[in-house]
Amino acid sequence: MSADDQKRLSGEAAAELVENGMVVGLGTGSTAAWFVKALAARKLDIRGVPTSDATANLARELGIALAALDDVKSVDLTVDGADEIGPGLSLIKGGGAALLREKLVWEASKRCVVIADAAKHVPLLGKFPLPIEVVRFGHVHTGQRLADIAAEFDLPPPRLRMADRGVVVTDGGNLIYDMASGRIEEPAALAAALKAVTGVVDHGLFLDLADEALLGTDGGIVRLTP
Repeated sequence: MSADDQKRLSGEAAAELVENGMVVGLGTGSTAAWFVKALAARKLDIRGVPTSDATANLARELGIALAALDDVKSVDLTVDGADEIGPGLSLIKGGGAALLREKLVWEASKRCVVIADAAKHVPLLGKFPLPIEVVRFGHVHTGQRLADIAAEFDLPPPRLRMADRGVVVTDGGNLIYDMASGRIEEPAALAAALKAVTGVVDHGLFLDLADEALLGTDGGIVRLTP
């Protein structure tokens, strides 16, 4: 089974968790897209809260009614992918540059389920570069302060994310620095240090947020809890 097949399997399994009347957080990325497609196929009476412009566009095309986060009291269930799933369902997210909106929706949710292919489950976070979202103003100086923090944790300095068309800009108009750490031994301490830097909007460490993980594997769905 290919990684994409495993992603589809996990997305379809997560869609079965949704019930009529729910407000559902719609994640961002290739795995979350499978969930959105499977959810649309069920034709339930729900409202979706998208975590990115790309997800909002996909949901509209598929006929899912949408609501802004500020238009709902809370989100019943959020389903989203992850770049890495580590011990205790600690996560690295933000490969799709949507980490800020994702985290805002996750923190407004009663239940969060992460979906992924089997390869995303790792014994220790850090092989996937950790995204850090920063405001555009003074971002070079912010990047220097991030490098100082990285050195304190014996990690390499982060690099500004670039694409074919230039600097990557998030839906919120911010920039992304990626810290290719290799190993994150102290995720909670690193998360606190990064968030304390003026200019940092947020980071891709999602700690103590996921209630369950659904992994697509060649043998079917594997469920993980913290």
